[in-house]
Amino acid sequence: MNKQLIAAAERGDTAEVLRLLEAGADIQAQDESGRTAVAAAAYGNHAETVEALIAQGADINIRDRMLNNVLLYAGASGYLDIVKMAVEAGADTTLTNRYGGTALIPAADRGHVEVVKYLLEHSDVDIDHINNLGWTALLEAVILGDGGERHQTIVKLLLTHGADPAIADREGITPLAHAQSQGFTEMAAMLETASRS
Repeated sequence: MNKQLIAAAERGDTAEVLRLLEAGADIQAQDESGRTAVAAAAYGNHAETVEALIAQGADINIRDRMLNNVLLYAGASGYLDIVKMAVEAGADTTLTNRYGGTALIPAADRGHVEVVKYLLEHSDVDIDHINNLGWTALLEAVILGDGGERHQTIVKLLLTHGADPAIADREGITPLAHAQSQGFTEMAAMLETASRS
């Protein structure tokens, strides 16, 4: 029954999920990959199912074998509605993915502007958290971003919310130096101003 529950959640079949819970399925049960029903629903971007499972008491912080959970996966994938639900349900923002990054870091490098904005304004995520690669959200937005409008907006948001532009990577290269070497002039200008202030 637990397997059926996770499969129903993955399909976004909320009615079936609720029926199985009623029948005694374990809401926190995990499949072979370590996913709970609420994580499976998040993977499928089924916001309504995620919401129903949270209301039923699902533990959104349980990480699967890939070290993803609801917030980490939704943040990296740009699923804003699910990110909001997870934060509102008290998701632990200190939990990290397999790269040692918080939900903010992949959201920043993948250009998910709205997710970055929401996390900065509505959660206690550590803006200067350094992942296993030695990178902060600011460094990732510059290094892994394309220098375009979305990544420029993210750099601006991070700086506005107090990200430290002086935190360099393991080679001692700052976000500003990375932006300059990649020819990201708009980003470089923002970082230069922030570095001076």
